Amino acid sequence: MPTRTARTDEPASALLGTLAAQGASGAVSTEAGIVYLAAGHVVHVESALTPDIGDLLTHSGALAPDGWWEAIDRAGRRCRVGRQLVDSGHLAAGALELCHLGALFDAAYFVLAHDGPVLRFRPGVSHWLGAVRAVPVDTVLRESRRRRELLQRIWPEPAIDLTPLDRVPGSDPADLPARRSRTLAQVDGVRTAAQIATALACRTFHTLVELRRLAAAGLVVPKAPA
Repeated sequence: MPTRTARTDEPASALLGTLAAQGASGAVSTEAGIVYLAAGHVVHVESALTPDIGDLLTHSGALAPDGWWEAIDRAGRRCRVGRQLVDSGHLAAGALELCHLGALFDAAYFVLAHDGPVLRFRPGVSHWLGAVRAVPVDTVLRESRRRRELLQRIWPEPAIDLTPLDRVPGSDPADLPARRSRTLAQVDGVRTAAQIATALACRTFHTLVELRRLAAAGLVVPKAPA
């Protein structure tokens, strides 16, 4: 398939289905992020709206920052950072796979949430992390739909996912579950959901669930424009 350099009317989900059927490899770019394919399977997704895998690993304490940057330096150009982390003993293969899948599905939710048009497709482009776990395109699309529907049922206002959030003045947050209370404590009128997830070293989707529940309880709202 030729390189795409301009916006098209083709939704990301449609192009991903086509590329999966062709067994294509490369990077599909949208306004919300990039989906990386290898042999028609999704191998990584990144989005500025979610913490990247390095943030998740280092902020959670699973990996020391020095170990992360050492792997980037040694194997980034060869697109084998994941393999370097495991081979060097910095991280167990199972822990890497679990974190990788969490980051992949979190980023895919944002890339596919509104199924916007594809900006371009770059054949043959690989992600610097390298192969960890390949996921069928159908699985990624289905999981993104499931997450979107779940969040819609909790609270139907998607602005919660994207904008800085404020506490509702005078609201009473008594008797909140521990995770929800920790999430509310990070709401400061500046942080977005992704920034709150990073601060908590928590998966973005789990944070979105708690924030939507807080919104449904009348405790959190999108920050009003200045």
